[in-house]
Amino acid sequence: MYVETIKNRNSPPAILVRESYWQDGKCKKRTLANLSKLPPFLIAMIRAELKNSSHPVPELFDITRSLPHGHVAAVLGTLKNLGLDRLIDSKPSRQRQLCLSMIVARVIAPRSKLATSRGFCEEIASDTLGECLGVTKADWNDLYAAMDWLLERQSKIENKLARRHLQDGSVVMYDLTSTWVCGEKCELAQFGYSRDKKRGVKQIEFGLLCDADGRPVAIEAFAGNTSDPQTVISQVNKLKERFGLNRIVMVGDRGMLTAARIEEDLKPAQYDWITTLKSVSIQQLVDDGALQPSLFDKRGLGEIRCERLYPGERLVVCRNPFLADKRKSTRAQLLQATERLLDEIVSATKRDKYRLKKQSAIVRRATRALDKHKMRKHFHIEVGPERFSYQRNQQSIDREAALDGFYVIRTSVSADKLSTDEVLDSYKRLSKVRALPR
Repeated sequence: MYVETIKNRNSPPAILVRESYWQDGKCKKRTLANLSKLPPFLIAMIRAELKNSSHPVPELFDITRSLPHGHVAAVLGTLKNLGLDRLIDSKPSRQRQLCLSMIVARVIAPRSKLATSRGFCEEIASDTLGECLGVTKADWNDLYAAMDWLLERQSKIENKLARRHLQDGSVVMYDLTSTWVCGEKCELAQFGYSRDKKRGVKQIEFGLLCDADGRPVAIEAFAGNTSDPQTVISQVNKLKERFGLNRIVMVGDRGMLTAARIEEDLKPAQYDWITTLKSVSIQQLVDDGALQPSLFDKRGLGEIRCERLYPGERLVVCRNPFLADKRKSTRAQLLQATERLLDEIVSATKRDKYRLKKQSAIVRRATRALDKHKMRKHFHIEVGPERFSYQRNQQSIDREAALDGFYVIRTSVSADKLSTDEVLDSYKRLSKVRALPR
């Protein structure tokens, strides 16, 4: 390859990068690039390099190291557009810069505090974040100290968020999550129901309050053995006393906003609610005649009333055909899995060696088998000395199958404030809270 200048009569010369090659015994050339619009010094550098000239190419600058910056600029820009820096503290400080650096680092590359602090260091920096926020000298002790400083400001930050996103009559979504922890120094770490399926490991639970669009407003930590309903009263007090909200529509799942919590916590505060009914309560509606599943074969959404069970409340009935198919398939698999366990007990009572004889032992083993997949209500069993048999409770199975795909939303909000579709949409938005990264 070489650089060739092609003269033009009435125009500037064309400067081209060309290559020679042989074809059919003839030497030909083809153009690879047009350098005509480049500055003269760049053309000279390219020409000298292609000629492999012995004259050194003049060094315009030295590149010692190049750090990624685009993603840092994007997250920092978004953070400042949201006003998060001013929300944390109106005055710039090193503690605020450290908190901002941890927030950005959490978005870009979640790591431990030790690894995060090492990423700020000039010698081994992984990006320009430390330099942009002036925290290149920070170590992990500085980060933990900044977190202590931030914790002291939690109430002020939450109050600002509440004033920004909540007002009387707003929809507030609340959900609880948990995270497992190691070590013995955390007072809140306790054994409890693990959503992470981490058996034998302590955990901490976190309750998150969000506005109608899923924006976090307040968070509270609870001991790992705290049940979901027990956390509701503290949220009601927070909304009522700290945020000064007299009218609120609280959205929570059926395990959170139970009948007891509605009666003892929400009604005394004069708060409205949106939640769902448990399967037992839905069956009560069917038995009471308020819900007729056959009416929802074609239309998957409707509103019913049941003044005897839920006086003054609205019940929004929804039927999801995809959920119905999933529940049908899941129930069939669980029934088969339970039958395999029960067949093992039948075989154990008939084998020649080590036969299962005692009735109490047969009952214990059958109980474990039926409870493993929570299928006890779908089976009839007969137990005696050296004897065990079972059969499906088809009536119970059919009774449950009739409600496959149904869920019922319970709300105290009047129709002039939220329509049927808006009630459904408000409950579905609860999934945004669950989708937030922990």
